[in-house]
Amino acid sequence: MIQPLIAGVVGAAIAFASTFAIVLAGLTAMGATPAEAASGLLALCLVQGILAAVLSWRYRQPLSFAWSTPGAALLVAAHGSAATFQAAVGAFLVCGVLLLVTGLWPALGRLVGRIPSPLAGAMLAGILFPLCIAPVSAAVSLPAFALPVIVVWLVLYRLAPRWAVPAALVVAVIGMVIASSGAPFDDADAVLPALLPQVPVFDPLVIVSVALPLYIVTMASQNIPGFAILKTFGYTDVPTRPVLVGAGAASLLAAPFGGHAVNLVALSAGMTAGPDAHPDRSKRWVSSLSSAAVYIVLGLFAGAAAAFIRNAPPELIATVAGLALIGAFLTGVTAAFEEAPLRVPAAITFLVVASGVVIAGIGSAFWGLGAGLLVWGWLGVTRRS
Repeated sequence: MIQPLIAGVVGAAIAFASTFAIVLAGLTAMGATPAEAASGLLALCLVQGILAAVLSWRYRQPLSFAWSTPGAALLVAAHGSAATFQAAVGAFLVCGVLLLVTGLWPALGRLVGRIPSPLAGAMLAGILFPLCIAPVSAAVSLPAFALPVIVVWLVLYRLAPRWAVPAALVVAVIGMVIASSGAPFDDADAVLPALLPQVPVFDPLVIVSVALPLYIVTMASQNIPGFAILKTFGYTDVPTRPVLVGAGAASLLAAPFGGHAVNLVALSAGMTAGPDAHPDRSKRWVSSLSSAAVYIVLGLFAGAAAAFIRNAPPELIATVAGLALIGAFLTGVTAAFEEAPLRVPAAITFLVVASGVVIAGIGSAFWGLGAGLLVWGWLGVTRRS
């Protein structure tokens, strides 16, 4: 059992280090204070760890869960969409309800699945585009700090791709300490983990602008691919309903404390569900148990992580986030333009989403997908089977 245990520990550590800054940045963009953002990160770590442990033990399959990284990027892109963090929490709750209903009512999941994958990919790419160009801007505006991060990422992406983002994060942390004069923790109490409950506010504009795109992005770019990846590793009997119901319930539990969304792992599923975890498929579920334990432990450091982020130059955080999301951006772009008949609707979707336009208080993710669907319907393009 040593091999799957180690695989789970490494997978969770890499996934956490690669994306926690994106989660904190997304929650901050929604109006969260550093303490509230840390609360959201802690809540996500706890619920996704417990859910993974329970379902993996019950079904003896490597069912790992994580926060929605593309969803966090969406929150960054939707900066200013929520007047208060409480309104964002209301949107998180609505997203959790939709995820839960998807598990209980399969027709909703099929409806999301009918969105052409090129349009879903284009929406994801449009959301991630502003973040992925951040390292370029940072290399010009803050070269002394950003360039070492980029160089380390580039070198390790060639030699050891899995460690590229975590290593870049280490270099960024060193830069944060230097930038903060060696004192990144100016408030010792803020470093301690704490769950801070919020009273949700249900703003219709925020629900349309944040909750619906968050749900679609989480389903289309995480849950649906997550099931597909497990199938490619030989798990043909994945318990779809318990997974979706569990992810929805976990999202609902995390939302009042600032967590945005929980989903089946897709971006790092190969670490816990693939041959690297164990040659025998029947033993890989153990990797999800160790991964779950690591997430719960790392959640206790959410306050320290938020303290670092609070004292760091924004360009430096954007650099790490942008490098971490390049893989997801490439996935979105590839899906968007792989089918020639759908390239025009996909391009429209990408351009509108990437523009960041806000109309009637509703963000560009909603309008971009709507524009793409409208053009798709108008052109009468037939989807490739």
